Formats: sequence, structure tokens, C-alpha cells
Amino acid sequence: MIFHPAIPASLLTETGGGTAWRAFFGELRRLGYIEGQNLIIERFSAEGHHERYADLAREIVARNPDLIVTGTNPVVLAFKAATSAIPLVAFMVDPLKAGLVASLARPGGNLTGITLDAGIEIWGKRLELLKEAVPSTTRVAFLAMREGGEGSFGEAMRDGAGRMGVSLVSMLPNMGTVAESERVVAAIAVQRPDAVLVTGEGDLYAHPKLIVELAEKYRLPTMSASRDFTDAGGLMAYTVDLAELL
Repeated sequence: MIFHPAIPASLLTETGGGTAWRAFFGELRRLGYIEGQNLIIERFSAEGHHERYADLAREIVARNPDLIVTGTNPVVLAFKAATSAIPLVAFMVDPLKAGLVASLARPGGNLTGITLDAGIEIWGKRLELLKEAVPSTTRVAFLAMREGGEGSFGEAMRDGAGRMGVSLVSMLPNMGTVAESERVVAAIAVQRPDAVLVTGEGDLYAHPKLIVELAEKYRLPTMSASRDFTDAGGLMAYTVDLAELL
């Protein structure tokens, strides 16, 4: 079973769904797992509605799959609450600090996967590179989902901004829908920042083209934690290679 918090289930394929999912399906094929031949995959999505996580997690667990593949910390928490037996493979951010695993080397329980950050200090580095690329930057909008923006990497961003003398405006969407993305980017424009830093969280990762188009409309240079935003036309990204992680 595959579950994504925002990308529609029909796009979770080898040709859609973003870099990470294309790499995931490509690696399955390389290992000899062919959907419809020796592999059955069922796909689910909350389509940006966070209130559906718990119900969908229970529904998926009730189907008793051999494996669940998912991502983002709030989703992982929903699945951990629903099962302690079915193996979970997940994309996570700082899972140790989030309390999702006992350690990176030995996560324990039924959860394993990859962390999408090379270390929490990478957030300050992103801000530093953005400032280097756009030297006139003194005010940056930080576009992150609420759980992350108020958590460990939001704290790292605020610390980095303080060291660099940059004013940081946190913009925290309540869900990962298209309408919410449009609302928040419009609200960012009202704040008149010099640039925007976008996280690669699942809800935002689902709409890179939309977010980049809106940023261009309001003439806002963007730094991202995902190359999908630069592929869509964003200014720059500083991130791990998800294909290599897989």
C-alpha cells in the first residue's frame, strides 16, 4: 500500500508524482518487482486534507498489506497509532528529534525509511545561499506546513535568520490543497518579502508548479528543499538527491 498526504493517488506512478516517487518506482523495477506481474500496489491519498490521516491509516491497516510506504511525520504518526505490526517505510524529516525512531541506525519497532535532511543545520545553509544569490534580501517568507514550521527545522530557520540579520515571516498552511496553497502564497505577497524559502514537505511537494507560478506572478525568488521546485522554474534548491537515497 502507498499513501501520500496530498499527491492524488492516480499520479503516484513511475512517470508522475515527483522525483522521489519516480525514483521509487524505478528502483522497484530495477529490483525485478513489476506491478501487475509479481507486485500488487494499492494507492491512497488524503489530497491535502489532514483530518483524513487517521481514518485512512486505519482503513489501510484493516486491509492487512505486507508493507505500507508513506511519508511526512504527521502521516507516520497516524500509521504508528494504527499498527505496530505491519512494516512501515517512510520519507521523514529529522525522525529522531520527532520521536519517530529510537535511533537512525536502529529505528526499532515496525518503522524504517529515509530522512530527507542531511542534518538540521541544512536549513540555515539554505537561507545563507538564498542571501548570497539575492544579496538585497532582508525579509524572507518561510513557507512550511504547520507541524514542521513550528518544529525543529522551523527553529533552525529562525536561528539562522537571527544570525544573518534576516527578518523571517513564517507562513504555515493548514492543509495541502490547491486552494490553500493559492491563499497562502497570496498572503505572502501582501507581506512583501524579498524572497521565499519553501520546504519539501509532502503537502507542498504536491504542488511545485503551482507554487512556482504564483511566486513568479508576485516576483518572488524562491529557494526550495526539493529539486522539483527548480524543475518547475523556481530559482534554486539545496537538497539531498532523493534518487540516491532510494
